[in-house]
Amino acid sequence: IIAVDCGMKANIIRYFMSKGVELLVVPWDFDFSKEEYDGLFISNGPGDPTMCAPTIKFLKAALENRAVPIFGICLGNQLLALAAGCKTYKMKYGNRGANQPCIDTRTTRCYITAQNHGYAVDATSLPAGWEQFFVNANDGTNEGIIHKTRPFFSVQFHPEACAGPTDTDFLFEMFLHRVSGEHSPVTVAYSMTEQPMQKVLLLGSGGLSIGQAGEFDYSGSQAIKALKEMRCRTILVNPNIATVQTSAGMADRVYFLPVNADIVEQIIAKERPDGILLQFGGQTALNCGIALQKKGVLDKYNVRVLGTPVAAIEATEDRDIFMQKLREINEKIAVGSPAATIEEAVEAAAKIGYPVIMRAAFALGGLGSGFAHDEVSCRELAEKALACSSQVLVERSMKGWKEIEYEVVRDAADNCITVCNMENFDPLGIHTGDSIVVAPSQTLSNAEYMKLRSVAIKVARHLGIVGECNIQYALNPDSEEYCIIEVNARLSRSSALASKATGYPLAFVAAKLALGKLLPDLTNSVTKSTTACFEPSLDYIVVKVPRWDLSKFERVSREIGSAVKSGG
Repeated sequence: IIAVDCGMKANIIRYFMSKGVELLVVPWDFDFSKEEYDGLFISNGPGDPTMCAPTIKFLKAALENRAVPIFGICLGNQLLALAAGCKTYKMKYGNRGANQPCIDTRTTRCYITAQNHGYAVDATSLPAGWEQFFVNANDGTNEGIIHKTRPFFSVQFHPEACAGPTDTDFLFEMFLHRVSGEHSPVTVAYSMTEQPMQKVLLLGSGGLSIGQAGEFDYSGSQAIKALKEMRCRTILVNPNIATVQTSAGMADRVYFLPVNADIVEQIIAKERPDGILLQFGGQTALNCGIALQKKGVLDKYNVRVLGTPVAAIEATEDRDIFMQKLREINEKIAVGSPAATIEEAVEAAAKIGYPVIMRAAFALGGLGSGFAHDEVSCRELAEKALACSSQVLVERSMKGWKEIEYEVVRDAADNCITVCNMENFDPLGIHTGDSIVVAPSQTLSNAEYMKLRSVAIKVARHLGIVGECNIQYALNPDSEEYCIIEVNARLSRSSALASKATGYPLAFVAAKLALGKLLPDLTNSVTKSTTACFEPSLDYIVVKVPRWDLSKFERVSREIGSAVKSGG
């Protein structure tokens, strides 16, 4: 491969070297026509592309005389366009930053990219045989060109970005496949057909309890606003009268009844809704949704689960299925196993080795959890956990590791973004609800941040999340070793914090995605002009400090641990 260096990033060289190619780097004005090569790469660089007259001249000759694959990045995109006969222009502000959304015109998939350019290709001047490859989802400017029949293409953004997302680094593979003479695979564009929803049943979170309170009132009321915009009739089930979502003028009809399978079945039989939303009522709504599915109620009345399917919810709640799903994509999970009896828990703890952390499955707020250092404490904790759940999780203790969270949003066409990442001030072992939380994270390197971001997107895609989910990691402070602690396939306490921290209305967007809308088609609620398919970048820090009302409870221990005690 010949790489024409117009100001090439070191990471581009690293990418090529990692693929095992022989790379010859030449200056920007070098006449490479006399060289033997299998592929030509045109690098990024600064300034006005028309100043690089020698490069454009040599490129023009390469386009006319040879069918050798060509790939350009950033300035390389503009130089290839000029050599093909296009025009370029200076932009008013340029596109800069690590969160620019670009749409692949072949598949309509939207990618988050890193950019830093003040010039662009005039798409209206593209000659015959060429077409736009990528388009900026915000301002519609050109982000790449591709030849219809010959192996020439280029992009305006940086697929090798460092720092920045590398969601588009598959372009290097695409170039090298062409170099080796392989045909490009057929690309498929998905056009989603929205299924009209006239009446939607929304499950609220029920009465206030520690670990499940105002955050779910926030997500439920945001969902109702989104449903109203979509002109859906909303039926709400929530026994808590002291909430915003049950106020007059919000839902079209409110049932002040407990959120459990028997009562919700009666409401479904009476109201006959087209769809049901389970993601906005915390753990109560998820458990109710799983029970309705198992009883066959949803199939009986032909009610569609909107957004994340019940199978994906079960996969995140049932530890056995969760472990299996993560192993399918070679992801790391804490060493452990679920147990259904006290004896099974003791056996599992002995096998893993003390200390272990034990917690109840299908539970919220770390209910019935704690650290066991020997068989006696293991039996005590297992008894406590099995009193409130059918399954107890016994896992290797990673006490002292960093705890990191990502809020992930994904639509039905597989567009996926991470809206916010957060870091617990306290190490693992203190429940997130009882910990000071900082957004965005302050102690992660770019490599750690991007690695965990990529894993979050990979997991959300594999589980089949549609809407919003929250993924929690344990990260070793002395290395890049990490484990996935859990995934919440619903809006959580963290989602409410992330929405406040970034100004991105997670619940509102998740409700629209559940009804079949796609991320690039939704408008950013702050700017009112750009797309909602972007990752906010914060130039400020948001800190959440918990508060405890322990004076109301005389005999409660004042030590914080793995079970949440904070009331807000």
